[in-house]
Parts: sequence; structure tokens; C-alpha cells
Amino acid sequence: MTDASKLYAELITSIGEDINRDGLQKTPERAAKAFSFLTQGYQQSLEDIVNGAVFDSSNDEMVVVKDIEFYSLCEHHMLPFVGKAHVAYLPQGKVLGLSKIARITDMYARRLQIQENMTKQIADAIQEVTGAAGVGVVLEAQHFCMMMRGVQKQHSSTVTSMMLGEFRENSRTRQEFLQLIK
Repeated sequence: MTDASKLYAELITSIGEDINRDGLQKTPERAAKAFSFLTQGYQQSLEDIVNGAVFDSSNDEMVVVKDIEFYSLCEHHMLPFVGKAHVAYLPQGKVLGLSKIARITDMYARRLQIQENMTKQIADAIQEVTGAAGVGVVLEAQHFCMMMRGVQKQHSSTVTSMMLGEFRENSRTRQEFLQLIK
């Protein structure tokens, strides 16, 4: 039994459950494995994710990848928040492999997070690897900490955005991005 699975066994026992009953015998190991998967972003780096997939390009028009689904854990309650990321950038001589945008999103999502920080982390990472003239990121998510406990609002969602460079400075660029992700 790993340290994490021992902790899950203690947690299950602490609520009065019998860790030896049929349905729970392997739960600590399964839960530890799931938690490790859900937090694998801590073992990843931006350099490893990008893996050299930045290419020379004369394109200077907006590149948008939208509706990237993500699953994260709220750092306050360790409950899921799930949603979609929309990411855009204005290339300046370099473009990033499209799948890398989704992988960068996943790397930050697979950590204990708050949505506000995750939005900024994704934008900063795209800016760092591409040297873009601007980056825009919008995250839309539903937070289980608001749905399952506390205020229990089932249909609420949270939208966060981060605009860098031309997306912040030029309202037409920002508006084009926001129109494209609708």
C-alpha cells in the first residue's frame, strides 16, 4: 500500500466505513491512483510539453483553438471544476503545434488550482513559447464546490479571461477573438 493509499484508507475509516467490506477493499489504491492522475501536471514542465514543436511561420493572423475541455481540482476544497478553454495568439514568426495548446491547458489543469490563476498560467505559457504579439485566454467552468456544497447552485458558471499584448491593447483584436469563440 502506498502512502497515499494509506491516507485514503484512514480517510474512509474516519467517516465510519469499514475498509474491509467488499466494495471498499481496493478503493484506497484506486483513489490514490486517480489522485495521482488528476495532479500529474506537477510532474510536467512547459519544455517537456512543447517538446520543440515551435515552427517558423510567416503567418501573422490570429490562431484560435477553442472548446478545449479541461478537468481540474479546486485547491480550496479539492472538488472538481470542469469546463472549456479558448486560447488564441498572434504569431510573430513562430507558431506552436496545435495539440500543444491543449497539452499546456491540461498541464495546468492537472494541478490543484483556482480558475483565475490557471487562466493566467496558460496565457503566460503561450506567450513564453511563441513570443506572440498577443495572447488571449478565456476559461468557462462549472465548480463542484459551488454545485455540491455551499450555495449549491447547479447552473452557475465562472468565466475568466487573460489578455496579453495586442489582445489587451487593441480592442478590435480582443473583439475578434471574443466573436470567434462564441
